[in-house]
Amino acid sequence: MSTQTIILIILGALALYLIFLYNRLIVLRNRVKEASSDIDVQSKRRYDLIPNLIETVKGYMSHEQSVLENITKARAAVSQGGDVIEKGEAENGLTGTLKTLFAVSENYPDLKANTNFLDLQRELADTENKMQASRRFYNGVVLDLNNKIQNFPTRFIAPTLGFKEGKFFEVASEAERENVEVKF
Repeated sequence: MSTQTIILIILGALALYLIFLYNRLIVLRNRVKEASSDIDVQSKRRYDLIPNLIETVKGYMSHEQSVLENITKARAAVSQGGDVIEKGEAENGLTGTLKTLFAVSENYPDLKANTNFLDLQRELADTENKMQASRRFYNGVVLDLNNKIQNFPTRFIAPTLGFKEGKFFEVASEAERENVEVKF
């Protein structure tokens, strides 16, 4: 075998490796986008439930206007957009205001017995569970992408190809680490 043939085989193998690597990175990046989209879907679901919740609660909680205003502000902050991390922070703020609403609702027995309120509480609890699952899925695919980018020799090639590590969704404070308590 001549030297030229060996060089061509090595260059061909290197080209095939780069093609495989590039395609794998594309798949991982697209999975991160898909996971981010899953979080957005659950966020939208919760976002759409909140006006119904506020309308249901308004008549019972006339003395708790600040709670309802805080929920409205937090809901507006979620709609501002941004990357997955910024949205997550806004979502955590909304979760905190909903916790306050459910805590205050304990003082209103008629509200706690309202069928619409109970249904909305169940829907919100279900949405919170789905959002948590979406965030775990997102973090899993970000982990896969980051591992691929950080491994040798990809760590030298990926930045050249325009790939960056993803950011994990993390809970920012101890208050946000607490479970959302929904009582029926």
